[in-house]
Amino acid sequence: MMVLDALNSGPTSEAISQIIETIADFLYYASDVLVKKDSFKELSAYLERISPILKALKKGKVRDSERFNHAIEILSREVRDAKQLAEECSKKNKVYLLLNCRTIIKRIQNSTSEISRAIGLLPLATQGLSNGIVEEIVKLCENMQAAEFKAAIAEEEILEKIESGIQEKNVDRSYANDLLVLIADAVGITNEKSTMKKELEEFKSEIENARLRKDLAEAIQMDQIIALLERADAASSPRQKELKYFNKRRSLGSQPLEPLQSFYCPITRDVMVDPVETSSGQTFERSAIEKWFADGNELCPLTMVPLDTSVLRPNKTLKQSIEEWKDRNTMITIASVKEKIQSGDGEEVLHCLEKLQDLCEQKGQHREWVLLENYIPVLIRLLNAKNRDVRSNALVILCMLAKDSEDAKERIANVDNAIESIVHSLGRRLGERKLAVALLLELSKYDLLKERIGKVQGCILLLVTMSSSDDHQSARDATELLENLSYSDHNVIQMAKANYFKQLLQRLSTGSDEVKMMMATTLAEMELTDHNKESLFESGILAPLLDLVSHNDVQVKIVALKALKNLSSLKKNGLEMIRQGAARPLLNILFQHSIPSLSLWEHVAPITMQLAASTMSQDAQTPVSLLEYDEDVFNLFSLITYKMPDVRQYTIQTFYALCQSPSASYIRSKLRECTAVQVLVKLFETENQKLRGSAVKLFSCLVEGCDEAIIVANVNEKCIETLIRILKSSSDEEEIVSTLGIISSLPENHQITQWLLDAGALMIIYDYIQEGKNKDLQRSKLVENSVSALCRFTVQTYPDWQRKVAEIGIITVLVQLLESGSMLTKQRAALCLAQFSRSSPGLSRPLPKRKGLWCFSPSAGESGCLVHGGLCTVKTSFCLLEADAVVPLANVLEESDPGACEASLDALLTLIEGERLPSGCRVLADANAIPLIIRFLGSPSPGLQDKSLNALERIFRLLEYKQQYGPSAQMPLVDLTQRGNGSIRSLAARILAHLNVLHDQSSYF
Repeated sequence: MMVLDALNSGPTSEAISQIIETIADFLYYASDVLVKKDSFKELSAYLERISPILKALKKGKVRDSERFNHAIEILSREVRDAKQLAEECSKKNKVYLLLNCRTIIKRIQNSTSEISRAIGLLPLATQGLSNGIVEEIVKLCENMQAAEFKAAIAEEEILEKIESGIQEKNVDRSYANDLLVLIADAVGITNEKSTMKKELEEFKSEIENARLRKDLAEAIQMDQIIALLERADAASSPRQKELKYFNKRRSLGSQPLEPLQSFYCPITRDVMVDPVETSSGQTFERSAIEKWFADGNELCPLTMVPLDTSVLRPNKTLKQSIEEWKDRNTMITIASVKEKIQSGDGEEVLHCLEKLQDLCEQKGQHREWVLLENYIPVLIRLLNAKNRDVRSNALVILCMLAKDSEDAKERIANVDNAIESIVHSLGRRLGERKLAVALLLELSKYDLLKERIGKVQGCILLLVTMSSSDDHQSARDATELLENLSYSDHNVIQMAKANYFKQLLQRLSTGSDEVKMMMATTLAEMELTDHNKESLFESGILAPLLDLVSHNDVQVKIVALKALKNLSSLKKNGLEMIRQGAARPLLNILFQHSIPSLSLWEHVAPITMQLAASTMSQDAQTPVSLLEYDEDVFNLFSLITYKMPDVRQYTIQTFYALCQSPSASYIRSKLRECTAVQVLVKLFETENQKLRGSAVKLFSCLVEGCDEAIIVANVNEKCIETLIRILKSSSDEEEIVSTLGIISSLPENHQITQWLLDAGALMIIYDYIQEGKNKDLQRSKLVENSVSALCRFTVQTYPDWQRKVAEIGIITVLVQLLESGSMLTKQRAALCLAQFSRSSPGLSRPLPKRKGLWCFSPSAGESGCLVHGGLCTVKTSFCLLEADAVVPLANVLEESDPGACEASLDALLTLIEGERLPSGCRVLADANAIPLIIRFLGSPSPGLQDKSLNALERIFRLLEYKQQYGPSAQMPLVDLTQRGNGSIRSLAARILAHLNVLHDQSSYF
């Protein structure tokens, strides 16, 4: 056996390094996969634990090279395959990936198993590993071997529905529509036709790619799926469907066909629905032959030969033939019935409508054929018929068609006076009225019709009247329809004229419990416009809803709370709710720990969060506070410890909102008292990403200005690694911004900064600065916090940190941000540059001494830095001149923000310290910075005044600048000697002495 020492070089070391890099690539792609996110997340967690093991291996010894190399070979192959899978799952079409989820799961399971096997071999082949590493390998292998990956229930449901549809071969449009909706929900796309059609087109492209890969089995399977999905509305335009339909219908003739003899069941003498074949080879209706067997018969009804009663095989070919015969006859019937409806009398028309209604109820495809036969205008005309039953049947069929199809709604919209005819039925008898409001409710879901429905004369008044009907269904439909229409100002005005909101309030206040429940449910479910929320609140709706919150019935309480949630989402209403005392009963529910109260928490918590959000921006001179007492803060925060994810998240969001309100200072101090820092740090590791994001955002509010001892006691190396992992993997930009804010606000403690460096924070921060430059407001905040986080690595006392920052090219980026960043970004960038520049004098390399012949002397390019005198570069001496930072810094001095100006002035003043004064002044003069510094003498900012005085005291020691700029500085300096405080007055006088305006012995000193 061959023994290899020191894996620090050679092929083995390279292989391990390559695996570590591949793991990093996998983590990158796995964070962006489109399917099986949880499975990839679990595998990511395992691979993250493998990286430190591999790093430790490089320090050990291999005593069995063949076994070790075999393990490394397996590990390399499987990690590479896992990376390829993650990359595919982050780039391919979502529908294609969903339909291949079983294969994806199988590949993840195999990779996990094989990687575990390879890792398990390593302790046997390696010496020098610590006990801790060996224990981690054993534990990791156990976890990975026990891991079980499965397709989600929703995914399995979709796959089973697809398999069933392919087997049936004759599923209708509604089946395909439902299937497409399930797929859209599963892959996270909208149900809009255009979006789903685009996804289907991309899916077809993936199938073509499979053909190019010569994966014919996959292509054939996917072709079957496409054939099934193409029956959905989103797969083709109405025009395409119409052409396809009429081409087929014209080929059928005009007369229905009699069924073939083989279609009849020998037992029932009826056409079969589910034909099955017995062991004798004869076919019967399933239910009939099963009854034959149940009655004790074991012989074939036709041949009388003995049968195996356990054998019944579906006769799919015959079933398909029967279905095709039925469809042919139905298609002919639908076409012929239309002619009879148009030309027949009352009774015949009614009979035809009943037949048409029956066909529409049978199958979604029948409804599509009715639509394609252009029945809509015919049915609309029937709404003006004298026969009440004819009108009712027409409304029923129109509602079925509209409910099933956007195309039907559009066709109705295109018929003249269609809406007017339907609205006219609202004024007729109850039965017809119910059908009309149900149809209008369906049509109101189509944006083009909303405006038209509400503008029909008398429509709103009729609907308001119906909304108070004793018939609950029609009242509910009318109320929902009114809310669908209420987005229009015209309709809202009409509703107000009809006293709709007063009617709601009255029924909620004085009605029976059943009526109150119905009204509260209506309020809870309505999609209210902001205008309506405000109108309802001003009508006095709060008091009756709060009364219902105190009701004994928990269900009544829940409905009332849902209604309050709906109303409180408008910030103006939220503030009024607090003013009117609504917060106390809600908080009391949260603070009670009885079983009934616990069931209400998930309904109260979002209301509390919305009330807190309403306090964030208040116009009132006397701010409204949600939590007035210390106990309220402590009791509410205690809810975070309960294992109710939604309640915990809403509670954290409540405090985050309050930390942006006028009571922020009070809330933050109380949260620090109740160990909020410790609790929130623990939540950084939760697998619930929304909860973690909320915890990070709230912690970012608490860390700034927090006692350093509290932070140091709770923020350890593991916490830092968790924060960096969030920055690497989070897709929530607000969470990323808050995490960067946390890093920038952590105490400038050497240990914390070193942990950040060790965890790879520097490159991540650099990437976010690059990503966020010159982008929108949110990106501006991203850059602000990134540059603020960077500041801790640029302090002069730790030159090694400065060098690492400079080596990645950040100084050039900081100079760019002086021109394109926000005011805060410019301030922080200037601060970093100032810290770098203070180190420049000691890092500028002395010019080499000239020796020998002139031809061997230093080149002209090595003439030395104008300020530092030696050889300077951006990355080695952090020189502001080499970075072309002087002019951008001088330009910042023209900004109106005092903080940015102070930081830029600090950076520029590093150029005129000590012996660098003459050369530095020349640089400042060339950048036109000296007049701007003089301008700061009149600044209202004491900091700017003080810094400008210190700068001028140095600059005016030199005669050249005293003569050039002194006259413009005299009057502001004289003013400061008269109105400035002690130190400023004295310094101004000293400068005036330089300018020979005051004597050195002046009383101003």
